[in-house]
Amino acid sequence: MKSNDRIIKPELVSDARTGLISRIITDGDWNWVRPDSERHNDESQKIDPGNPANYYESTLAPWMSFPPLESDTQCELVVIGGGLLGASTALHLAESGVETILLEKNAIGSGASGRNGGQLTPGLARWEAESMLENLSYQEARRLWKFTSAEAMSLIDDIAAKYSLDLDRKHGHLTAAVHPGHMSALVKAADARHSLGDHQVTVLSNYELREHIRSEIYHGGIHDDCGGQIHSLALNRGLIYGFLKNGGTVHEHSEVIRIEETPAGTRVHTPSGIVTATRGVIIAVHDDTHSLLSQDPATTLPFYTYVGVTRPVGGGNRSLLPTGTAVYDTQLQIDYYRPVRDQRLLFGGQGTGMRWDNNRTVDYLTSRLRTVFADREDLELDFAWSGTTDLTLNGATDCRKSGSRDRYTRYTAGAATV
Repeated sequence: MKSNDRIIKPELVSDARTGLISRIITDGDWNWVRPDSERHNDESQKIDPGNPANYYESTLAPWMSFPPLESDTQCELVVIGGGLLGASTALHLAESGVETILLEKNAIGSGASGRNGGQLTPGLARWEAESMLENLSYQEARRLWKFTSAEAMSLIDDIAAKYSLDLDRKHGHLTAAVHPGHMSALVKAADARHSLGDHQVTVLSNYELREHIRSEIYHGGIHDDCGGQIHSLALNRGLIYGFLKNGGTVHEHSEVIRIEETPAGTRVHTPSGIVTATRGVIIAVHDDTHSLLSQDPATTLPFYTYVGVTRPVGGGNRSLLPTGTAVYDTQLQIDYYRPVRDQRLLFGGQGTGMRWDNNRTVDYLTSRLRTVFADREDLELDFAWSGTTDLTLNGATDCRKSGSRDRYTRYTAGAATV
C-alpha cells in the first residue's frame, strides 16, 4: 500500500468475533478455537474450523491488506519484518522524513508480535536493573534503565495519543513469587531499581498480593507501576498505520530471499521484485536473520510459545484479578496472565523446543489455570494458539552491523513489545 491509498486505523470490537478475521497460518504455527457446539448459539461466532482466527485477530475489525512487491523500485531505507520491531523502526524513520519501504514475508503481525501475551515490562530483554548495574558504570546503567523503562512506556503512550489509537492499554504489573525463597531476589531487584532512581516498584507481602490475585499459591511479589498490558496486534497495526500516515510503503507476502551490496546501494531481492536501498537495510526478523546473513553467527535460539484465552469468567475476571493488573510469576517456565475484554482471562505459559499440538496445549494451560485459581474448576479455554519466537544467547538485545550499510537487530522473547 502506498501513502495515498485509503489508510484504515485498527479498530477493536467489543468481544471476539471469530468469523471476522482468519488467515493462513504458516511455518507450523496454529490457532485453535473451541468448536461452536461447545461455545454458544451466536451466529457471529461461526468459524472456519480449518482456519480460525486467534483471539487478538478476532477482537479487531477487518483491516487493510498490502500487495506484494511485483516490480523493481528504489528508496532510502528498507525495513525487513512487519512485527513490532520492524513496524516501530519504520514509523520512526518515516517520521524523520526518511523514504522507507517495509517488506513482510507473511502478513503484518502474523509472527510473535501479533500473538504474544501483551505484557509490558521494563528492562532490556533479560537484562534488568541488577544486570545493568553489574555490567555498566552507574551513570550508564541509570541512563539505560530510564530509556528501557519509563521512556519506553511513555513512547507507547505518546504514539497512541499522536495517532488516536485504542490499544487496550492499562498500567500496572505484578510479579508473583511461587516460593518463599524467591522473595529475596525480588527485593534485590526492587532495591536495584530504587538505586537507579526508579521508585515505581513496591514489594508486597503474600497478604497484600491477594488484594490483586485471588490465589493462595503465591508468597508475595512486587507491584510495578511502570509496567502494564496492551493489545499487541492493535499496537502492531497501529504502528503501521502511523507509518503509512507519514508516507511509508508496505508490501506483504514479499519474502526477502537475498541481500546484495552494490555501488548504487543495497539490493533487496524478493521473488517478484527488487528494492534498491540507497542508505541501507534494517533487518528486524529475529531468528530468521541467520537465513539472510548466513555468514554471521547465529545468536538466538528459537522455541515455541503457548497462549490461551478463557470463556467469559463467571462473576467476571475481576473475581480472579480484583485490580485488573497483569501478572507473571517466578517459575523458570513462567505463567503469565491478564484480564481481557468480555470478562475473559488471557493465560500463557511454557516454552518448548518441539511444538505441542492443540490438545496437549489446551490440557496444559487449563491445568495451570486451575492450579493458580484452585477453586475455579469452571475455567475453560475458548482460544489457544502456538507460535515460534526466540531468545538471544546473551540475554540482552542483539544489534549488529553487517556490511557497509546493513544493520540487523534481534530481541529476546518478551522484549520487543516495549
